[in-house]
Parts: sequence; structure tokens; C-alpha cells
Amino acid sequence: MNVAFVDLKAQHAEIADEVRAGIEDVFARTAFIGGPEVTAFEDEYAGYVGARHCIGVANGTDALELALRAVGVTPGGEVVLPANTFIATAEAVSRIGAAPVLVDVDDDHLLIDAAAVEQAITSRTQAVVPVHLFGQTAVVELLEPLCAAAGISIVEDAAQSQGARRHGRAAGTLGLVAGTSFYPGKNLGAAGDAGAVTTDDAGVADRVRLLGAHGSPTKYVHDVIGVNSRLDTVQAVYLRAKLSRLEKWNQLRREAAARYDELLSGIPGVRTPRVLPGNEPVWHLYVVRVAERDRVLAGLTAAGIGAGIHYPTPVHLTDAYAGLEQGPGSFPVSERAAGQVLSLPMHPHLTSEQQEYVAATLGSLVG
Repeated sequence: MNVAFVDLKAQHAEIADEVRAGIEDVFARTAFIGGPEVTAFEDEYAGYVGARHCIGVANGTDALELALRAVGVTPGGEVVLPANTFIATAEAVSRIGAAPVLVDVDDDHLLIDAAAVEQAITSRTQAVVPVHLFGQTAVVELLEPLCAAAGISIVEDAAQSQGARRHGRAAGTLGLVAGTSFYPGKNLGAAGDAGAVTTDDAGVADRVRLLGAHGSPTKYVHDVIGVNSRLDTVQAVYLRAKLSRLEKWNQLRREAAARYDELLSGIPGVRTPRVLPGNEPVWHLYVVRVAERDRVLAGLTAAGIGAGIHYPTPVHLTDAYAGLEQGPGSFPVSERAAGQVLSLPMHPHLTSEQQEYVAATLGSLVG
């Protein structure tokens, strides 16, 4: 049996006719930049997460950078973020000329450690970026008083959490502003690169939109130095079709996660993911921890099972961030997890038979 890590073909099959009609309309009207499809998606996604404003941008990294710039992060400032994240979180900070300040994560959920954040805040700190990892939201309510006392902003990295909630509040509305990614493999994935910024603050929304349009409020008038980061109209068509199905697909992910929990509960040597109390996850990834991870991964691959590692190297140990001069031992939880984490196949079209095969194969490899 072959089990895909993510089955984008099955997702596309559900929306193909709707997307085809939408794209034909775009080409018939030659409305290739902006236009009603982009506006409609921004309105619909804002409504979905419960934010007052949504600004579509070119990708998730741009979304984070523009969100950070919009809340006042400047060259020379500091931004606190977890070491256990995809490098784009740190890149967004570095592209501004600010300094990423890394902290460790908690061992149970691999989410940012609020106590570590408190210790990391200095007079130069301009923002904190909690990363909602694997489809779970971070403990933003613990960060709020710390950031309020320091007069700094919370900028969510919501790239893996479309539809997730914490104590009933949706990811993308927990901080002052949030950046998200619609990379194809996300819960809400485009047919290429795309992203968005969400916020309840009209001033922040206006600033993001200005910065993403060459700093131009009207054609050939440029108030600030910006960038070119727009949500492509064709991607908006694709995302609108998927957004209408996202709640159903997220529920299917929850059911698949529950099946994994049951199938793997009796297998020694497999540490299954824990849900942080108060969270309603959307299971962007189902990440277990095992010893001899690389050997186990090779065994799964040989058995036709798609699996991944999220993430094999914490940010501070990448060559790109060697300049931070934080070697092995700096963030022990993140480093230990990097050698153990294993992402199993997870998508809305995963069947129970496929999951049984995954669990049985995994059990034979760790036993």
C-alpha cells in the first residue's frame, strides 16, 4: 500500500469544476491583478477567522514581514520567537534588519515557552511571534500581559493553524496582527504561493496594504518604501473554492488524528502528540516522537508511506543563523525534539485502512 503524506490530487478533484469556471471568468475579464475575486476572498477569510480585516499577499513570509513592519519593527530592534519553527519565521525578522531572539519551547506540545519569553524581553524588544505549530495555537493569553507591560506587539505566525482555536478564539485573531501562509500543503492551500495578514486594527491593516503595494496609496504616489506583495487573482479563485470546504476538511483531520491516537496508544516507543488544554487543533501535522527517528523514517519510506520531519534543525543550528552564536545546548527541548519528531501522513482524504497500515508499520519499526 502507498500512503501519501498529503493528497493534493484528492483535494483538487473536489473543487476542479468550480476552479475551472472561476479561472475562465478571470481570463475572460482579463482581471489579472486584484479585482473582485481577491476582494471576495479577503472578505470571506476575514469572516472565517473572525477578523475585521484581511489583506492578501504573495506568500506567508511576506505576510509575517509586512505584519511586523506594520506594528513598528525596525532595523536594530529585537523580535522574540521560538527556536522550533520553520526558518521563515526568523527570515521575516531578518529581512527587516531586526534581530531574531530565540527561546525554547515546552516539551509536551513544542509550542513557545511563555516563561522563556519573559526572560528574553529587553528594552530593544519590539514584538513577540508565537508560532501556532502543527495546527495547535500557542499560549497567547500568557504572553498578553508580558507584552502589554513592555509595550510591545504580539504578531502571530498562523501559517499552520487555519481554523484552529484557543479558548474559543480563532488563530489569526489572538494577537494584534497575524501572518498566514497558503502554501499548497497547508490546511487552506493555494495552487502555488500565497498568504494573508489578518487584524482587527484598521491602522495596521492600512499599513500592511500600503507596504505591500510599493508604499503607494494611489498610483504613482509613494509615501514609504514598500514591496510588491499581492495575492494573485488566480490564487484567490482557488482559495475561495477550498475555503468553502475548510471546516469539513478540518473535521476530517480531527477524526484522522483521533484514529491515530487510538491505533498508536498501545505501541511502546511512540510518543503521540498532546493537545494543550483550551486548544481546538486542526492537525496540520500529526507529529509523533520516536527513538532512532532516521532509521524509522527510512523504514516507512521503504514501505510506501510518506512521512516527514518538522523540523530536523532548530533555527539556531542552521548555517543561515550561525551568526547568532548559539550552539548545541542553547535550546535543549527544541534540539532534542529535532532528533525525534516524525510527521505521519495527515490530510482530509486519509482512510482508516491507510492509517491502520501506517500504525502497524510504525509499530514494527519501533518494536
